[in-house]
Amino acid sequence: MKKLTLLICVVMGSISMNGQITTPAPSPAAKIMQTVGLTDVTVEYSRPSMRGRTIFGDLVPYDKLWRTGANKNSMVTFSDDVTIAGQNVKAGSYAIFTKPGLTSWEVIFYSDTNNWGTPENWDDSKVAAKTNVEVYAMPTDVESFTMSIDDLHNNGATLGMMWEKAYVGVAFEVPTADKAIKSIESVMNGPSANDYFGAASYYFTEGKDLSKAKEWIDKAVSMNDKAYWMMRMQSLISAKMGDTKGAIEAARKSMAAAEAAGNADYVKMNKDSLKEWGAL
Repeated sequence: MKKLTLLICVVMGSISMNGQITTPAPSPAAKIMQTVGLTDVTVEYSRPSMRGRTIFGDLVPYDKLWRTGANKNSMVTFSDDVTIAGQNVKAGSYAIFTKPGLTSWEVIFYSDTNNWGTPENWDDSKVAAKTNVEVYAMPTDVESFTMSIDDLHNNGATLGMMWEKAYVGVAFEVPTADKAIKSIESVMNGPSANDYFGAASYYFTEGKDLSKAKEWIDKAVSMNDKAYWMMRMQSLISAKMGDTKGAIEAARKSMAAAEAAGNADYVKMNKDSLKEWGAL
């Protein structure tokens, strides 16, 4: 006879059964990922629905702190430092709390994101930024609470929130210009030693133009005289081009640098090559 086990819990006159039934969440989770300029922005929140209810001024009271959605507090993550209403906000994740009003909302970015709802003990030191934004009337009801990233441009966007007939948006700025200029300056200053090494290694491995590979690996080594792995590649390229003398010289330098760095693997590889080339 099979044993049937039921976990029945009676709490305040109600009965609940712990089963394995899966049903839709009343306020399903949502996630938005958007690149703004060169900055990644991610919004995570839950979406309650109207279901015939009056929302603002009733279900969500005016001028009271709201979790801005349902379940765990809504959250935004910025991959770079951003600016919100003239306030510098460091890269990271922030809970989004609001105080909805009839004509404007106060929107608060809070550094503690581990709250189910609003914080039990509010801490002003955790407020990264706050601002007041105007409420815009929607022409028709928005049934489910919705967050969005609107008005995209290279230097910023607007974090939108809408429900019932209300829409509010918080503009933020991203450091696209600074990042783009640094990238341009880096490239215009020329490739790095690693760039030259990567290109030379690819050409060597794929059997492409060895003279070009030799030119690149020589540049890489000239930019980093302690990079034994680059000198190792220099020796292999020279050997493949028939320049045994150059290969031996590069292998000896690689072995010495590897010994100084304590890398036994590269020491052995260079010794084996030097033996092969008659230098040991």
